[in-house]
Formats: sequence, C-alpha cells, structure tokens
Amino acid sequence: MAPPSYLNAVPPPPLLLYLLVLSHALPVTTLADQSHAVNNMTRGTTLSPGGSGSTAGWASASGDFAFGFYPLDRSNSSFLLAVWFANTVPPTLTWFANGDNPVQPGSRLDLTADGELSLVDHFGREVWNANVTGAAYAALLDAGNLVVMGPNSSGVPLWQSFGSPTDTMLPGQVLTRGATLRSRLSDSDCSKGRFQLVNSETGDLVLVPVNVPTGMFYDVYWQTGTAGNQTQLVFSESGLLYFNLGDGHGAGSAALNFTASASPSTADFYHRATIDPDGAFRQYVYPKPGSARIRNASSWPEEWTAVLSIPADVCRIQTWTGSGTCGFNSYCRPSSGPNQTSSACLCPPQYSFIDPSRQYRGCAPDFAPQSCATDQASLYDFVEMADTDWPFAVYDYDVYYPVDEARCKDYCLRVCFCGAAVYRDGYCWKKKLPLSNGRSASYVGGKTLLKVPKNNNNNSHYMFPPSPLNTSTSTSTSTSTVVVEKEEGELILAGSLLIGISGFLNAVLVAAIALAICNYRSRQKKQKPVSTDPTISGLNLRVFSYRELEEATDAFGDELGSGAFGTVYKGMLASESNTVIAVKKLRDLALRESENEFTNEVRAIGRTHHKNLVRLFGFCNEGTHRLLVYEYMSNGSLTSLLFGPEKPSWSKRVRIALEIARGLLYLHDECSAQIIHCDIKPQNILLDDNSVARIADFGLAKLLKNDQTRTSTLCIRGTRGYVAPEWFRNTAITAKVDVYSFGVVLLEIICCRRSVEIDMAEDKAVLVHWAHECLKDDKLDLLVESDEAALADMTRLSRFILVAIWCTQEDPSLRPSMQKAIQMLEGLVAVALPAESVRF
Repeated sequence: MAPPSYLNAVPPPPLLLYLLVLSHALPVTTLADQSHAVNNMTRGTTLSPGGSGSTAGWASASGDFAFGFYPLDRSNSSFLLAVWFANTVPPTLTWFANGDNPVQPGSRLDLTADGELSLVDHFGREVWNANVTGAAYAALLDAGNLVVMGPNSSGVPLWQSFGSPTDTMLPGQVLTRGATLRSRLSDSDCSKGRFQLVNSETGDLVLVPVNVPTGMFYDVYWQTGTAGNQTQLVFSESGLLYFNLGDGHGAGSAALNFTASASPSTADFYHRATIDPDGAFRQYVYPKPGSARIRNASSWPEEWTAVLSIPADVCRIQTWTGSGTCGFNSYCRPSSGPNQTSSACLCPPQYSFIDPSRQYRGCAPDFAPQSCATDQASLYDFVEMADTDWPFAVYDYDVYYPVDEARCKDYCLRVCFCGAAVYRDGYCWKKKLPLSNGRSASYVGGKTLLKVPKNNNNNSHYMFPPSPLNTSTSTSTSTSTVVVEKEEGELILAGSLLIGISGFLNAVLVAAIALAICNYRSRQKKQKPVSTDPTISGLNLRVFSYRELEEATDAFGDELGSGAFGTVYKGMLASESNTVIAVKKLRDLALRESENEFTNEVRAIGRTHHKNLVRLFGFCNEGTHRLLVYEYMSNGSLTSLLFGPEKPSWSKRVRIALEIARGLLYLHDECSAQIIHCDIKPQNILLDDNSVARIADFGLAKLLKNDQTRTSTLCIRGTRGYVAPEWFRNTAITAKVDVYSFGVVLLEIICCRRSVEIDMAEDKAVLVHWAHECLKDDKLDLLVESDEAALADMTRLSRFILVAIWCTQEDPSLRPSMQKAIQMLEGLVAVALPAESVRF
C-alpha cells in the first residue's frame, strides 16, 4: 500500500539533495551515493555511513531537516543515527538513537522484511531498535519528526521520534505525563548527561539532577508546583512553549506560558527547546536562510539565540546531592549579558580541571592533600575569593557565630580536614573537600577563604648540626676551673691552649665551608641550570645545552631570518643522523619579559601536534640563554613563494590557503588550550619538503587557560597590514584577530601581491580596501588580472574572495570562526554577500 500523501513520498531532484549536502557542512560520506537518495525507507532497505549500494540517509521534503548517520568527527570514524537541522551552521542535532554508543563505518540501519527497524554496528551487534514489527516504511516529516508507519493508511505511526525524545523538542511536539528529556553529557558528547526534564506522573514539570552511571534522581531544583493536574508540555507550531493544565488544548488561562507572546515567528526562524548540559531548559531560535523579513536584521546573528531559559541563571541551581551546575571543586560564573542565559565553569586558584575537554568532571588541587601529621599553620595560607560560595550544610562540618574573619581563618588553618571556609555577616562555615554547587556573582556576597599551600621554595630553615669539637670545647672549659695541684697546672694550661687553638681552627673550617656554599649558590644563580619545570619536561621535548646548539649552528653562523623577538639559525644535529634544525634565539631585548614569554611558548608549542604547524623538537633554558629548536622547513616562507619572480599555480595557492586555515582551526578549537597566534602573516607560514604550509613563530602567541575566552590589549602585537582594528581600541582581544589576519593573507594568496603596496595607485595600495571596492563594482576579476587558471575557476575564486572580505570585517562579531571559514572555503556552507555589497 502506498504511503499517505502527506509524507511526501516523491524523492526530491538529485540536484536539490546535492546542494543540500554542500550547505549542511557535512562530509560527503554523510549523504553518500546520491543516485540512491530517498526520502523514506521501505522494507529491505539498508542505510550505512557512506558505502556503495546504499544511502546514508535523506532530507525532509522542505530541506529543513535531515536524517541518517551524523559524523561526530571530521575523520568520519564514528556516527550517530540522528535527525538534525540541515541548514544551520553547524548542523544541529534534534534527536539521536545511540548517544551512549556511537557506531563506526560498516554499521547499518535495517528495515527488515518483517518490518523491524534496527541499528547494527560493524560487528553485527544490535545497538538500537525501534521495538516495532510490521513496519511498512520510515519517513522524515517536515516538522523534523521521524516516523515508522504500518501497512494501513490510518496515519498513526507505529513509532515516532517525537514520542521518544532525547534532549530536544521541536514545534508541534508534546511531552506527555511521564515523558522526559535528558541532557547530553557535554556539547560534544551525546551520552546521557547530568540533568533531566520530567513531566512527572503527579502533574509537576520538574528539573532534576541525575546520577550519570545509574540514572538515579537527586533532589529537584526547579518545578511548576502544579501537582494534581492533567498536564502536557506543549511546543506549539507557532513557537510558543507552555505547560497545559487540565483538558485544554491551547495556551491561555489553563496553562503556564513560558515563551513571550512576541517570540520570533516560526515562518522566519527555526525553533528548538533543549535541556542543555548545564541543567537549564532553553528555547532557541535561528534565522532561516533567505528569509526576506530578517535578512537585514542585525539583531539576529546567524546562530542559535536563547529567547527563554529555565532557570534564567543556571548558577542559581543548587542541589543537595551531586556537584551542581559545574563539577566538584568548580564554580559557576553567570554571563554579564542582560539575559544571563550562559555561564562559565571555572577552577579556583591552584586548582585545575581534571579533564579540560570534560569540565563537568570538576577540578582537582594542584598540590598534595593535607597531612594531619604536619603543622598546618606553617604550610598553608588562604586565597580570598570575593562574592564566591560553595553552599549547603552537607559540606559544612563546623559553623561559628559570631566570629570575625581572622578567627574564621584561624579555625580552618589549624585543622587538616578544612579545605576552605566561607565567611559572611559574622558566620564562618568550615568546608571539607570536594566542594559542590560553587557560584561566583555579585548577588552571592561574602567571601570564600580557600586553603592553599604557601609558596615556600627556599631552604632558609636548614641548620648545620652542632660540631663535636665545639661540644668538647664547651665541656673542657667548664671543668678547667676545678682546683688542681700546682704540678698539673702546666698540663692544664697546655691543654687549654690546645683546645683554644682547636676551637679557632674549627671556626675557620666552618667559615670556609660556609663561604664555599655561598660561592656555590652564587655560581648557581649566575649559571642557571636547565629548567626542571615538570610541565615542560613532561611534554617529551628534548632539553638542549647552549653549547650543544652553538656547535650545531656553527656558532650561530647561518642566519635564516630575524624578527622582533629573535633570530633563527640553521643547524644540524650530528648525533641524530645529521637532522637539520632551525634554532630560534631570543634577543636580549626580549629577556626583560622572557621568563613568561619563553615558558608560554614552550608549553603552547610542546602540546601542539598538527600537520599544518611547525613541530618543536626541544629547547634550551640555560642562564640567560633561551632558545627554541624547530624542525627545519626546506622550502622557506610563503613570502618568497607568493612574491617571487614566478607566480605559484592557482591549485597550489588554494591548497595552501586551506592548510593555513586548518592549522589555525587547530590552534583555536582543537588543541588542549586555545592559542591566539597574534601575528599571522606570510613570513610566519613556512613550507616543508612537500610544500605543505606550516604555521610557525609562536613567540607572540598568547596562551589562554581553559577557563578563559579573551585577553586584553595590554600591548599591540602583530605586523602592520595584518593587525585587526581592535588592537587599536580599548576592547577585548579574541581569536577573531587571527581570523582578520588570515583574511588579509588569503587575499595575498589570491592576488599574489602584498597587503600594502605604497608604489601602487592610491585606490589599490591597501589590498583589503581594493578587494571591497572590486566586490562592490562586480569586478573581482581585476584582483587576479591575467591568471587564467583562477579566472577559469570563477566560482571558487568568488567564494574565496567573499570569505576573505568576511574575515576582514571591522566588527569582530561579523567575522566567521575558523571552523565556519573552512566550511565556506570548502563549499560546504553558502557564503552570503556582506550588507554593504549591492551586487555580486
């Protein structure tokens, strides 16, 4: 029997599906083999993540949603069976079957001959089952609802994703009594998370923390207080979210209305309501591509914007059991925006995230646990954290009132069980570890007194043992007053003289030893040993001596180049099969702040591993000598390639541009701690033996901790012509400064000319300005002049120029992230015209 007409069983044209793939920012394998593309799944059909002879999924008739195998990483090594918004950047999951158990290539979704819908992994083990039999087909509706239909035409699904939600509701979806939404573990981990929204059997809508391994509920932290009613949580097709009470069928007096009546229209915006990993239930909107009414509305950026948050401030979430919004020993800081719909989880001083990529696991002390066998007062002190608290008496093992702050500190300092104390209004709460429900905001008040070890690294407490000679001298002197016979007097006098001489010689010996120790320590200060900082030595970097590098570089005789912070020399390690190296020697001028600069650079580069970054072999930190040892890049810098006598081919320039972008994406989003380079320019892009582009010179890089997102303009860094405008303003510096510099370099790669050419006509002297004018005048071909290969590839050329122009917008918020820039460069996402451009 044919499926009902409202399921839109007719497949869309193959060209539409192809364009859909390009605009979804998904790898080609996600909707593979377009000749087999379908918009429903019939008995005997098999879907797999890519593979010939089967399709990986399909789009809804409207193109707003897609269903199939969603890749969890760029390498296409693991997948979720999922439904997602197809036109958002990035694509946004709305339902998934196997969040706790992603599958690998070789897995498949089967609609068997018996009408069972089953997901099987590459070992042939069943991962998920819709628990239906007799299904005729499965289809994805325009509302984003995946349905499994029977052979009759009643129109009632045997199973539907709207009836088995994960963490998200969509317009038209209803959460009936007993139904739940479960948060993900994190934004990037779709395993079952720590919070749940429950339409309870009693008639209350509640938010409750959940024990992740067992699923046991903790104490409710938000509820409607509507017990005794027949209830449904309704997300209307017009985008209103309300809790229906009684038998009513719409929002009104018999409902708790959550969404404001002025909520954006579903005609112009995508809507979703999601319980997020931080425990808040939020409604989001995203402008639909091409909507005429919002195309020029700057107040709606091309991203998901929260229009509702329950609770409004997640940092106010308090749970008697469990860690709260953030992990144990972590604390929550709300956003400074008017809606306070976001927050950050931070570690207190001298604590670090156990796993920076999984911050919900909390923070651990950077020091050894306290020992009850030691004197606490001599080893520990306090860090004061204003307007910060870890509340609830379950973690208080002593409370004092009335006391002053000094006594509160003393009470915590003298015992080994106390990890922190909270002082407010004469009360002192002593806390044991781990701490929970941490929050820091102006409304908290009081302060936390965090107990941390003193920074006492000197050995001034060390004492020499008393000399045995001194002891005997003292004893003999005390007994020399005994009355003796006259004939023994000369012996006593002689003995006294000998003892006195011995004491003198002993004093001289002690003085000589002390002087030798002082001289030794003085020499140690003048000739500082190689750094033993464990955070550096633990990075598998080789520690070089200065003499070793001096010999390797033939006394630093072969200079490769120099910059503001140092000079680079070519060298060879004869002990390692004549390995060629590049040694960067920091200038003395930089040594005034080189301790931090050097340490940051070593830590940053030592933790990076990417094919588009120059690899660091090791370092030298000996006395006043600080050097970095890199792999040698045989093909020089991008400068010599672009601005040399021969113009590189268009295909080579395209490849290099993408390689630079991928290296920056890694620095910004994929390495363990975000790195802002701050000086992206052709001189800092090197080419290896295979002419692969590698980003180099992290001497100006600003290493950010995991709990930071911005740094301030303490001093302007970078090179004229590549520096983002915000360096010259009293505004925060973010990774968008690198995006701006990349945009400039991208234009140089396209045009094979420098960003500033003072010998050119005034309208062409500044490349960024000229590119904007060429776009306005619809004369992009002028930028490449007689480059026939580039002109023959006009679609890609236009796309690259548009990306460069977006990257060089004055307002940092208008610039794309490096991830989105790559998607646009690769043609996975459509590139819109900037607002000031009137024609393409």
